[in-house]
Amino acid sequence: MSQDGAHGRYSGQSLAGGRYQLRDLLGEGGMASVHLAYDAVLDRQVAIKTLHTELGREQAFRERFRREAQAVAKLTHTNIVSVFDTGEDDLGGMTTPYIVMEYVEGRPLGSVLDQDIRQHGAMPADKALKVTADVLAALEISHEMGLVHRDIKPGNVMVTKRNVIKVMDFGIARAMQSGVTSMTQTGMVVGTPQYLSPEQALGRGVDARSDLYSVGIMLFQLVTGRLPFDADSPLAIAYAHVQEEPVAPSSINRSLPPAVDALVARALKKNPNERFPTAEAMRDECLRVAASFQAAAPSIVAGAGPSQSGSGVGSAVFPPVDRTTPAAQGQVQTPYQPGPYGTPQTPAPAYGYPQQGGFQTPPPAGYGPQGAQSPTAYSAAPQPATQPAAQPATPASGGGKSNKPVIIGSVVVSLVAVVALVVALTMSGGSSDDKGGGGASASASASSNPVGYRGPDRTRVIDKAKCTDPTETWNDSSKVDLPDFRYKDLNSVKACFQAAGWEYKIITQDDNTWGKDTVLDQFPAEGTGIDKKNPGTIQLTVSTGKPA
Repeated sequence: MSQDGAHGRYSGQSLAGGRYQLRDLLGEGGMASVHLAYDAVLDRQVAIKTLHTELGREQAFRERFRREAQAVAKLTHTNIVSVFDTGEDDLGGMTTPYIVMEYVEGRPLGSVLDQDIRQHGAMPADKALKVTADVLAALEISHEMGLVHRDIKPGNVMVTKRNVIKVMDFGIARAMQSGVTSMTQTGMVVGTPQYLSPEQALGRGVDARSDLYSVGIMLFQLVTGRLPFDADSPLAIAYAHVQEEPVAPSSINRSLPPAVDALVARALKKNPNERFPTAEAMRDECLRVAASFQAAAPSIVAGAGPSQSGSGVGSAVFPPVDRTTPAAQGQVQTPYQPGPYGTPQTPAPAYGYPQQGGFQTPPPAGYGPQGAQSPTAYSAAPQPATQPAAQPATPASGGGKSNKPVIIGSVVVSLVAVVALVVALTMSGGSSDDKGGGGASASASASSNPVGYRGPDRTRVIDKAKCTDPTETWNDSSKVDLPDFRYKDLNSVKACFQAAGWEYKIITQDDNTWGKDTVLDQFPAEGTGIDKKNPGTIQLTVSTGKPA
């Protein structure tokens, strides 16, 4: 959209009592616009991102948005776009949240990839691995602070004029998923479909390993010039992330060594437990692989690449119907009954992917086997205007029709729920690994440790300092932020509580995703402002290690 468009009209306006003067529109997307601006107080250029959705009308969301921006402002690293300030102001008659960021003179990674595709067919592998390692260096810092990006893609990675990698938009997706707005109460999942992890596609809880999956998608795209999963609809793409296996990158780019195939394959495992455990581990592997082979120009196989993804989603969601039958004429009830908005209603899906033999992902708070199916929305940060509008013939890169952020309403998400049900049904014939120990007899073992039982993982610990020296709530010095106890071993969480003198209550839940004694959820939620000395009783939902 030009600067004369709906959001370009902000150019020339000011924010924060005249401190920030909006100038050129740098780019925009479905949820936000980015302007070059002048900071009159510090006499410098900055970039300001303004959200222009109905979310800005809700006070609860704006408070969460500010909290996320404050958390991101604490991230200081060469490979992270700095956040200087945040606030809200009136723009176009609407209260609009904004973030003031470092202005990066450069271009998005998608634009760099476009150029490499035109010259070589893809980005040279050594260059791609180094870029990926720098992105992972940024994620390593954010993950240490408990911040999951949730929307890693070429459009959120900038390359400066000196070829320094800068990751931006930390906290945006998390703020969108705060769960306190009318939009998120309907189950909004924010991200770009092509880069969503399987757990994001199903609307589940995510952790740092979800970012690593997105990095794996991005690395695949850099070294091949193509996306591993792409289709005409976000629903089909989501289906592919959950159900389909990617091809080996070397089947598209013959110059790639087996080590690159192995690296990408591990990053794109459906089961988060089988991916790299940390951004640091994946970064070390990227650097090791980059140093292990002789750099060579890409050798792209003409016509090679993944077939159209999500090809099975149509028949899975909409089975063929004989219009001459009574069922087709509404005289017989069918398995898919119309919901409140004409959407299918189905039982909630089991949590798992058939490829992993019963792997399960814990749902986020408020979502579970007894919960209602929710609509899903896909969105993303804006692509800067410097990205070429015309894409090369080779399907790839950070732009193009299939890679634009898309917002889908309740109909699409209900369909995703149906897909998840199909996934669950396909699992019924599979086997589960028995993680439990042996007993005196087969019957005794079965009763104590049923098939699918997962024992405790005592390595997932929380530092006691998280309780004894928690982060002070940014807008209330009398309170501190409740730490995140999720997916930590209960013993370490108890030690943390005891060190701080806090009280807790435990509720058990059958779940074999993370193993026995793993904290699956907490109330109040992490980041809630509490009285450090008297926070009240904190409720912990803890896994039994048994399959749900």
